[in-house]
Amino acid sequence: MTATTPTTWFVTGTSRGLGLELVKQLLERGDNVAATTRSTDRLLRALDGVNTDRLLAVALDLTAADAVDAAVRRTIDRFDGLDVVVNNAGYGYLAAVEETTDQAARQMFDVQIFGVWNVLRSVLPIFRSRHGGHIINVSSVLGLTAMPGWGLYCAGKFALEGLSESLAAEVSEFGGKVTIVEPGYFRTDFLTTDSLALPDTTTQGYESIREMTHNHLELQGSQLGDPVKGAAAIIAIAASKEGPLRQLLGSDSYVYATAKVSALTADFEAGRELALTTDHPQT
Repeated sequence: MTATTPTTWFVTGTSRGLGLELVKQLLERGDNVAATTRSTDRLLRALDGVNTDRLLAVALDLTAADAVDAAVRRTIDRFDGLDVVVNNAGYGYLAAVEETTDQAARQMFDVQIFGVWNVLRSVLPIFRSRHGGHIINVSSVLGLTAMPGWGLYCAGKFALEGLSESLAAEVSEFGGKVTIVEPGYFRTDFLTTDSLALPDTTTQGYESIREMTHNHLELQGSQLGDPVKGAAAIIAIAASKEGPLRQLLGSDSYVYATAKVSALTADFEAGRELALTTDHPQT
């Protein structure tokens, strides 16, 4: 990445939140950006005052593989290359596991997993042929740990973590790189009903989840994470071409993640004696 050769980015989920801030900063630094969203009108309104000469705004349903392929081809045709892909599209869902309908579960995985897979199948042949490329998958600290009421969202992010870890080992053979970004609570509209889905009906017995839902909606505007700094961190990760496979973003993310590591270690050690009894006898 040099000042004379703009980096070309393909970013999903760009009309609000961290994705929108990322697009703004990329355009301001003179990079090429293919920004996908369900509403290009909303994206362009949000970019009012920003120089969009290097922007390709694409209305895209990530669950449609053919449409994803076409969007990637448009990116290559417009910018004659592709360097970094950021899979950022997603939304929250807050409900008990029992309250989560089949339709809600399938919709979540369509976006968070199958949509990502569609993008990967489109861009990986390009990266492989050019012996490079950087994929940044935006997960969450809830891809590492889980809380009551977040079962569906965590299931999607846990799946994304596993997919990304396998992918990282695969693309390393041809010089590609994968980074999993795991934000905590950022001061975006993620904790509003614009980005947080709720169940159509609730079930008696989960009063603590109703209280947590109310408390989360009240958090809006007080989250610790700064999306300006978060987007800058993602750009720095791509620019350095270095860094760990997993990158936490936010002090709250670090606290949650390290607590999970400690809990896992305690569980493993507590079950160690029984675990070692299940091998075949050594001969």
